[in-house]
Amino acid sequence: MKITVSHQSEMKFEAKTEKASFIIDCPQISPIEYFLSGIIGCTATDIVMLPKQQGFEVKNLSVSGEVVRNETSPKKFNSLHLEYSFESDADDILAGRWVMASLETYCSTINTIRDTTSITYTIIHNGTIVRDHETMISGGGSNVDFGTLQGCNA
Repeated sequence: MKITVSHQSEMKFEAKTEKASFIIDCPQISPIEYFLSGIIGCTATDIVMLPKQQGFEVKNLSVSGEVVRNETSPKKFNSLHLEYSFESDADDILAGRWVMASLETYCSTINTIRDTTSITYTIIHNGTIVRDHETMISGGGSNVDFGTLQGCNA
């Protein structure tokens, strides 16, 4: 992947990707807001695609993210809470699995920050809170002990 950002005027920049281009208009939307939008957009895409691949349909999807950052530079993300709200024709367990698959495996942007950012999530499925402020299994500096892994002796 390659993206080129070129200064246009004042605080406007054009970002050119391999597929398209868009304008970054600071301070209307800051680069960090674009970054957070990319994270949320990545996981939202998974929550539409994964169910579709399994013959389910997601409706009224909304994913919001709230970040706590350092107060001084570098103002990196310390924590991120994602709230997923959607309706589907699946049960709550499967809906939770879609979110977990996105967070733990498929969403590249989440996987890029998960080792340095504490990530929690809430799932509201068909109007019911099915997970509330859960912590990701991996990343976020967590010390999850997966035990001793048994491998093949060569």
